[in-house]
Amino acid sequence: MLSPGWGRRQSRWQTWKALTRTPDPFRYVSTIGNEAVAETSASLQKDEQGERIVRIVLEESAHVRLSPAVEHERRAALYDLIEDNHFSLSGPFNGPYVLHLANDGERLNFVVCDDLDLQLTRFSLSLAIMRSVIKEYFLVCESYFSAIKTMTPSRIEAIDMGRRGLHNEGAELLRERLADRVKMDKDTSRRLFTLVCVLHIRR
Repeated sequence: MLSPGWGRRQSRWQTWKALTRTPDPFRYVSTIGNEAVAETSASLQKDEQGERIVRIVLEESAHVRLSPAVEHERRAALYDLIEDNHFSLSGPFNGPYVLHLANDGERLNFVVCDDLDLQLTRFSLSLAIMRSVIKEYFLVCESYFSAIKTMTPSRIEAIDMGRRGLHNEGAELLRERLADRVKMDKDTSRRLFTLVCVLHIRR
């Protein structure tokens, strides 16, 4: 849903921080062994919520102001990811995590911090690996948004299927290339791929 032609000049580096949401506490219905139930549920809550991203900081490229359509995609991806994600670092690290994500033109840089924003680890991914699928995705997005103005519903649907397929391909590639550093589920990788595309919009 993104097109590189949608970037317009603005100020220098911007940082957008997604809001965090505190889940509702566990509720107990049994009065038998209540203390043991509470202890078990608290442990499950910690395990379930620990390996996840609770905040994302996007280090966005200078001179770019996103169009309303791209800004909507960006906000939706950030919100959906924070609402529901699985992100588990390899090694002796425990979540929850704050993720700083940046594109320096050559590499996609990940800085992962604890929930106090103290750095735990950092790693990067060559954009050469992702550039081809991102370019194809941008092109099919342009075709899609042109198609919805003039083409038949069946043709629009066909282009949209191709767009979704490329989005899935990019998300899976991202997940595979980062597999030795972090484990994530498909929905998390899809939303991260959307953010990678936003960061890839040229200055």
